[in-house]
Amino acid sequence: MDIASIVGLILGIVFIVISVVLDGSLWDFADLASVMITIGGTFSATLISYPLDKFMNSLKTIRYIFKAADHDARGVIQQIIELANIARKEGLLALEEAAQSIEDDFLQKGILLIVDGTDPELVRNILETELAFIDGRHKESQGFWETVASLGPAWGMIGTLIGLINMLQKLDDPDQIGPSMAVALITTLYGSLLANLLAGPTANKLKIRSDEEILLKEVMIEGLLSIQAGENPRIIEEKLKAFLSPALREQINKNEGAAEEVGGR
Repeated sequence: MDIASIVGLILGIVFIVISVVLDGSLWDFADLASVMITIGGTFSATLISYPLDKFMNSLKTIRYIFKAADHDARGVIQQIIELANIARKEGLLALEEAAQSIEDDFLQKGILLIVDGTDPELVRNILETELAFIDGRHKESQGFWETVASLGPAWGMIGTLIGLINMLQKLDDPDQIGPSMAVALITTLYGSLLANLLAGPTANKLKIRSDEEILLKEVMIEGLLSIQAGENPRIIEEKLKAFLSPALREQINKNEGAAEEVGGR
């Protein structure tokens, strides 16, 4: 599980609750009508913006912010190097058997294209086309939560306007002005919380996860084409490391150095 998302959400709620309780009662900030206007209005407007199937699929993507990222760049590079060694020793056709044990569909598809003798340029085009569609689906989900983040405060303001209208209709009763104003402002609070504690951070986390996945698949494409070109596994490894951050590159080099030291004993 992604501890950062869970801890961040819990801390956000805890800090808000503590801040409320220190100066008043939590029940003073609970209002069903405000929830209906803000939450209901926001998702109703979002539903207008998206077809039903895209709305439901994008809504479900919130679960991904609580899952641990499964993007092991080091593991992928190691896997590609192993495939390069097989191809160098036994030929490209030997990769067909190795492909059966690969769990990643994208990498497996690329290997099978190579085994079938597909032209390298066509292999690149096929994989990059699939990558573009993956990126498009990711952007759609990100856009959904960005839409929710933009509509939340707007619907909070709509709720505030409704509350102010109700308040103005009760000006003849001074005792009702304060409570009515409080209820009017609660909708703005709900809208801001929806946008800044849930929807906005969700869109940002999905974008980060998407960037990591796209980068990993670009590494796969480059590795596969290098294998097809018959390049030396060591050269392929150095080429693929160039996609990684300096810190991750250094960590891989340290691990390799430790492995070589153990092997030399």
